Amino acid sequence: MRRYTAISDYSINEQIRDKEVRVIGEDGEQLGVMSAQAAQKLADEAGLDLIKIAPTAVPPVCKIADFGKFRYEQARKEKDKKKNQKVMEIKEIRLSPNIDTNDLNTKISAARKFLTKGDKVKVTLRFRGREMAHMATSKHILDDFAEGLSDIAVVDKEAKVEGRNMTMFLSEKKQ
Repeated sequence: MRRYTAISDYSINEQIRDKEVRVIGEDGEQLGVMSAQAAQKLADEAGLDLIKIAPTAVPPVCKIADFGKFRYEQARKEKDKKKNQKVMEIKEIRLSPNIDTNDLNTKISAARKFLTKGDKVKVTLRFRGREMAHMATSKHILDDFAEGLSDIAVVDKEAKVEGRNMTMFLSEKKQ
């Protein structure tokens, strides 16, 4: 047995069961509040569809338009919205408690590159074996890391211990 799903989120033509609707004409002018049957009659006379575009409004708002064209324009608008969005990625940089200053500076420059591209940076300090006993004294490494990037970055989440790791999040400073 097949189940058919709705073509879209919009109610069209006979699917509109409201008593009164606010109608917008095909060229965008307000036609006023009228019964759904009268609005459907107007749409039929114009050879177009009656589309409920704002079902939560009181009374619901319907538009007289060609449904295929309307759906195409809505798809274009959604595509344009997605095109203008900036996808933010989280880049991870891993450190160990016995890192040397030059290695730390190299990691800081890598993080600087990520931050200038607009990404967030997750700095992870990993502890293994006996290093677990010195977790509290190793927090200064993450503090030094944040201090090295303080000119372009702010700390989103402070250093926090999670299991064998201590993590901190950095993001680009807003001008």
